Amino acid sequence: MNLELTTRLKAEAQALGFALTGVCPAVSPTGASRLAEWLARGYGGQMDYLAARQEAYAHPRHVLDGVRSILMLGLAYRTADPAPLAPGQGRISRYAWGERDYHDLVHSRLKQLIAWLKERVPSAQVRGVVDTAPLLEREFAQLAGLGWIGKHTLLIHKPAGSYFFLAAILTDQELASDEPFTADHCGTCRACLDACPTQAFPEPYVLDASRCISYLTIELRDSIPTELRPGIGDWLFGCDVCQEVCPWNSKSDPRADANLVGFEPTTNTNPVNLVGLFDLDDEAFRRRFRHTPLWRARRRGILRNAAIVLGNQRARVAVDALTKGLADAEPLVREACRWALDQMEHTGQVAEDA
Repeated sequence: MNLELTTRLKAEAQALGFALTGVCPAVSPTGASRLAEWLARGYGGQMDYLAARQEAYAHPRHVLDGVRSILMLGLAYRTADPAPLAPGQGRISRYAWGERDYHDLVHSRLKQLIAWLKERVPSAQVRGVVDTAPLLEREFAQLAGLGWIGKHTLLIHKPAGSYFFLAAILTDQELASDEPFTADHCGTCRACLDACPTQAFPEPYVLDASRCISYLTIELRDSIPTELRPGIGDWLFGCDVCQEVCPWNSKSDPRADANLVGFEPTTNTNPVNLVGLFDLDDEAFRRRFRHTPLWRARRRGILRNAAIVLGNQRARVAVDALTKGLADAEPLVREACRWALDQMEHTGQVAEDA
């Protein structure tokens, strides 16, 4: 193994903003069997791509042939705290606040790190990934000593908490491995499990994604089940509840330094004006969101989510927008707007403007 190369590679990664760095061997992850069980229980919802490439998760060689080592990386994205909401406004998960998709921001740094390694070892085979390849990143991060997988199924690092992206550099070079992280510092805490608005945790360390607000507002292409809509609360896109209540995140302060450029909230994302979204046609939506994380849900998904949030708020300011949505070209949007207006009619209560 090459200790000097490993040390220099980690230093370069940290210079690029990856505060967390750790190396593990490219082995079969123990979680592959748990993934199969998780999928069999239906917890993956409509994320059929997971089952389609299930066998590929069995070993990182399916991501890079001949891989011997994996450099796991953590890039923090906590830049600010959520601003107060007024009626007609909604919340976006912290990771999606910025003007650009985090995949683009992280990949640009990975490309620089790969170029650095290739310059020093021209024969090296290298691939950088960030949550799109069949790789159990959290398991390998734990194996690389970066932290433990919490009861909310996210990786937790003692000083950094859980507000960070995981990325990986796979290579056929044999790097010096770090000691695996074997402790579990969640203890008897149940904060994340008890705080989940949609009760998406059937047991500790297990997430039923089909009930998770992030899944419902991003991955689900159909109508959100009626019984889960009140739990959506004010969340337009994603959810941070299980992280917000985690005691380990109270120890990580919001930062806004050079390494977090691109992850800061914009003036219209913290919070977001939901009413104005109904004025966006397909082209206007594309111009505003094409290079942001919100593009994944597309216009129909975002307007569906906005209608549900407005229905939960019962805000008077939203009536005209929701009424306009009743004539939208998308049936998904029309149904959500009808539901939202029904919430106001059935309760006879409409919140006053802020």
